[in-house]
Amino acid sequence: MARDYKAEDIRVLEGLDAVRLRPGMYIGTTGIKGLHHILWEIVDNSIDEVANGYGDTIEIKLYEDGTASVEDNGRGIPVDIHPKLNVSAVEVVFTQLHAGGKFDNENYAHSGGLHGVGASVTNALSRNLTVEVYKNGTTYRMEFESKEVNGEVKGGVPKYHLIDTGAKTKKHGTFIRFMPDDRIFESINFNLDTITKRIRELAFLNKGIIIAVTDMRNENPIRREYRYEGGIMDFVRYLNETRTPCFAEPVYLSGEHNGIFAELSFQYTDAYTDNVFSYVNNIPTTEGGTHETGFKTALTKVMNDFARKNNILKEKDENLKGDDYLEGLTAVLSVKMKNVQFEGQTKTKLGNPDAKTAIEHIVHEHLSKFFESPKSKSVGDAIMKKAVMAAKVREDARKAKELSRQKNSIENFNLVGKLSNCSGKKPELNELFIVEGDSAGGTAKQARNRAFQAILPLRGKPLNAEKKRIDQVLSNEEIRTIISALGAGITDDFNVDDLKYHKVIILSDADQDGAHIRAILLTFFFRYMKDLITNGHVYIGMPPLYKVYKKDHVVYAYDDNELEKAKQEIGKGFEIQRYKGLGEMNAEQLWDTTMNPAGRTLIQVSIEDAAEAEKLVSVLMGDAIELRKKYIIENANFNREDSFKVN
Repeated sequence: MARDYKAEDIRVLEGLDAVRLRPGMYIGTTGIKGLHHILWEIVDNSIDEVANGYGDTIEIKLYEDGTASVEDNGRGIPVDIHPKLNVSAVEVVFTQLHAGGKFDNENYAHSGGLHGVGASVTNALSRNLTVEVYKNGTTYRMEFESKEVNGEVKGGVPKYHLIDTGAKTKKHGTFIRFMPDDRIFESINFNLDTITKRIRELAFLNKGIIIAVTDMRNENPIRREYRYEGGIMDFVRYLNETRTPCFAEPVYLSGEHNGIFAELSFQYTDAYTDNVFSYVNNIPTTEGGTHETGFKTALTKVMNDFARKNNILKEKDENLKGDDYLEGLTAVLSVKMKNVQFEGQTKTKLGNPDAKTAIEHIVHEHLSKFFESPKSKSVGDAIMKKAVMAAKVREDARKAKELSRQKNSIENFNLVGKLSNCSGKKPELNELFIVEGDSAGGTAKQARNRAFQAILPLRGKPLNAEKKRIDQVLSNEEIRTIISALGAGITDDFNVDDLKYHKVIILSDADQDGAHIRAILLTFFFRYMKDLITNGHVYIGMPPLYKVYKKDHVVYAYDDNELEKAKQEIGKGFEIQRYKGLGEMNAEQLWDTTMNPAGRTLIQVSIEDAAEAEKLVSVLMGDAIELRKKYIIENANFNREDSFKVN
């Protein structure tokens, strides 16, 4: 029997102020990420409702007029009058910041929309918003709009108080439709792929619920629906689709300790890196935290115990280290808990000390029981085989590093004749251009501003780090040169504070080879210097494809659409130069179009969804040829900005 949900359950912490004045404080950015953030705030509220057992379906729709809607079949927002504010709870939820039913533990055992700002912030940053609540056999409705009051535009102003429309219904739940305000956002065009990736992830994390998105902006609407009866086991299978698993089925375990519930699924593959994706109340914790620490601690202890019990490790042998048990690991850890303490507003790292204790207890107890079954011995043997080999490689790499340090360490790898450094001593102002080939490198050296721009030409293709062990990666001269130039280390030793350049710009030709080099470099950074990307230091340079000119009138075009516009601007009698490579430009042209901060275009590489980025890298750079072909056929987009950006 569901607990009744009343207006008195809605607690108000403060009024809705300054959201439109400083939207970045609430949604991070007014760019495309911020646009999707206001959608996620509504979706997260629906997820909290169904994840707590009050519904099983969420429908998202994108409309031709630019609006988006989210509907769930939960209990519906309370419609009765709030005892302190004397307006409906619906009005409170959409007009009061920090108003919601999630600040105690009575209505939601766990909640992703913890800060309670979601609905009100979405309302404040929309031109209009409509909410319908299906409850008590009838339909309640309320509308909000942005309007000018005393010369100032205010968002989220009620057009009228909540009404009972009298429309009878058997439905229950909440429907919200809103129009993002184009005066606030740089773009109000929702990206279907961005939405699809997130709802697929949510469907994996909430076993059995249905989440669908319908894009009605085309002549033929596109509908994508996700439901996974296997939950996070299906998630692990999906992530490992491009790899060869070391045992057939992912391991799954779940348990509860001191009010903290955890689900864990993992599988080892032939990969050389680890991929642990953790979530707290459906929120990705991309920076990890105490729950991940608890999991890894327990995994190490259980596997060392298994190794000794089965005589894989002899009495004289030392225990293997935690890192040895990470190579080739793909794991999804989903934690549900109350009173979550995220570090920072970004909610990317869990800080609760009790989560470490609880997860360590749950994993140790249930994984130990798993290995008590004779049927599970083959799984343990496969993990140990992988870990023993990883330990040997780790020791070989340690010896190699020691030998390297005696001669000339990787951090001080000889850069003479390779790196043309800048004279600036402030890393936050300095830029490193990693340039394809000596020819383009020579032009870039002439074009640059030596005060803050350094040039590192690549004399050959770097190694594809996706297919190699770390010792093989470190033996590649081009990779070693990059590590040395950046000066911040690699893997666990990587320290972003030691970075010599705060902008690392990949500058390659706009052809297949150039795209391949970009992919190789991004793969290396993603696998061995992920913080370089997550801290926003990696960029893609955008050289033009065409020069359209007539006498002294010159217009550069960066794609075919811009080429047509350039032709029209120049008028009759124009000439076109198609740049096949950076080396075809002279220094002045390269500076004007690609390197001058005042006029260039850079694309900042970001990781919005770590699990999807992991899957994309493994598809594009791994050995699964058919999956790679399938991905390219389905996703080929030669608009250069979309093609290069990692979301």
